[in-house]
Amino acid sequence: MASSEARAGVTKAGGSPAGPDDLAGVEAGLDALDAVEVRRTPLREVLLKKAVPPLVAVALVLAVWQLLVSARVTTEDKLPAPSAVWAGLSDMWLQGTLFDVIWTSVSRGLFGFLLALAIGTPLGLLVARVGFVRAAIGPILSGLQSLPSVAWVPPAVIWLGLNDSMMYAVILLGAVPSIANGLVSGVTQVPPLFLRAGRTLGATGLRGTWHIVMPAALPGYLGGLKQGWAFSWRSLMAAEIIASSPDLGLGLGQLLENGRNNIDMPGVFLAIVLILVVGIAVDLLVFSPLERRVLRSRGLLAGS
Repeated sequence: MASSEARAGVTKAGGSPAGPDDLAGVEAGLDALDAVEVRRTPLREVLLKKAVPPLVAVALVLAVWQLLVSARVTTEDKLPAPSAVWAGLSDMWLQGTLFDVIWTSVSRGLFGFLLALAIGTPLGLLVARVGFVRAAIGPILSGLQSLPSVAWVPPAVIWLGLNDSMMYAVILLGAVPSIANGLVSGVTQVPPLFLRAGRTLGATGLRGTWHIVMPAALPGYLGGLKQGWAFSWRSLMAAEIIASSPDLGLGLGQLLENGRNNIDMPGVFLAIVLILVVGIAVDLLVFSPLERRVLRSRGLLAGS
């Protein structure tokens, strides 16, 4: 179709009709533009690009860590050897407590993040689409986003006591502003032409929001979700460290605080490593694939 239209309208620079050879060249060029090479990336290439660099970085960190320990830069009660941290990890594995500790924190973080998602999304749409609400609440959301999440732990403990509800309240207060602001930023960057075209086609109200606004604002919204998860995880760790109690169960934050109370530096480093691993794993398994899919659907990411 594109080739036939090009054949009908192509002329030379001087205004005379193009010859058969010229039209054939134009048609070949159009065909080349239309042809999209789709191939599956070999597993070996994926491993080389995705898995090897992080593994090399981890190996370098461990090597530097071990070098500092061997050089006796400080005492082992301040900087334990990687082998001591590994021994602590092995003990938790053999005792069967490792996954319980991780799941206690991960389940809280995920449930709190889903609650923040359910609240922050409609709030962000309301702020982005209603001028009065944006003028009234927008600065407050920005201020809440910059407020350290640890500041919410003392009042949450006083209001709700030492229980899971307090944990979720801290997560919501830390994550909702980030999700809402991310969506506001995404909606703000939607070209007005999209909205006018949607109204012309009858996409108004909730239909316009679902079919026009949300898809166009998806990159900014996804950025807000990533930041919202980061705030959820950080808020939860702060709550578990400060408001530790046997009734709350043993999570990663409590594990870190127990290591500090017992002057157990291998235990402290083990908790830090586990917190870091969970954060990286969620980003690699959830948000990175979503981000690549969104970018690829918009032609902003090459490859498969």
